[in-house]
Amino acid sequence: MSKTSSGHFFEDFNVGQVLRHATPRTVTAGDVALYTALYGSRFAVQSSDAFASAIRYPQAPVDDLLVFHIVFGKTVPDISLNAVANLGYAGGRFLSPVYPGDTLSAVSEVIGVKENSNGRTGVVYVRSTGYKQDGTEVLDYVRWVMVKKRDPASPAPDPVVPDLPEAIDPDGLGDACPLIDPQAWDDGLSGAPHRFGDYAVGERIDHVDGMTVEEAEHQIATRLYQNTAKVHFNQFTEGQGRFGRRLIYGGHVISIARALSFNGLGNAFHVAGINAGRHVAPLFAGDTVFAWSQVLETASISGRQDVGAVRLRMIATRDRPCHDFPLLDADGAYDESVILDFDCWTLMPR
Repeated sequence: MSKTSSGHFFEDFNVGQVLRHATPRTVTAGDVALYTALYGSRFAVQSSDAFASAIRYPQAPVDDLLVFHIVFGKTVPDISLNAVANLGYAGGRFLSPVYPGDTLSAVSEVIGVKENSNGRTGVVYVRSTGYKQDGTEVLDYVRWVMVKKRDPASPAPDPVVPDLPEAIDPDGLGDACPLIDPQAWDDGLSGAPHRFGDYAVGERIDHVDGMTVEEAEHQIATRLYQNTAKVHFNQFTEGQGRFGRRLIYGGHVISIARALSFNGLGNAFHVAGINAGRHVAPLFAGDTVFAWSQVLETASISGRQDVGAVRLRMIATRDRPCHDFPLLDADGAYDESVILDFDCWTLMPR
């Protein structure tokens, strides 16, 4: 019996299957510093214990997307080691703050499977949940991923495609954010004068800056999350594949876009929910990422007078600045520069 694992292929997944993922991960201040070094995120609440304490956090929480990536990384060896591509996200909720010293683990349930028409791959839908060491849920989300079949001749399963919400109800947000004191919020220190009431539905914000991705940076980032997907690391195999080179982890793009969004959304201090997300096209080392956001909705949260929820559609582009807001071409397809279309709820002080 082999003592090594080649990962799960499409045939290995069944609806209702529960996967308990290996290697719990204690998050340290070193992880937080490295995450900052990789993306340069400047949101004050996650950057400063003093700022966070002033508004009633016990200390600066771990960046929401670092939590997401660590939980995601736990799932890769069991779900997407043999992936062709991670396709999308939905129904994501941040449920409890995470602080340095907390240990994260993850469990996933298979909620859908559908073989592709080529007979060589299929799409697997999973709901993954991240937990702290005491069993507190910190995050849950759905993602779907295209996975290779071990044997193209194996029979196709009955297709099951889950019914996913278009968006998280605003009243289901905010569990990962304690009641804050908006009067103690210092706009000068946060770097942005604009709060919840200053954003209008339909408004578009060009985040102006760009960030070029280096080969070493994206691989360090992906290893930080213990994400083992072959497409990100193994040039021996990926050099013979469709693109002839390694793909950059899609979450790396999300974190770059989020960091860039500080310019225009500096007080959107907390990503509270992930409504939808799609990796439209691949990104490679040497490409430069730009981003812009559109305000889709603003909402109050029941029982919360301290913060409001702003729903953003965040678009990341490759090698094309966003001053003209590229999204769809004349035929209704994505512009060739678009690499990410990400719909999320953020919280802002009132």
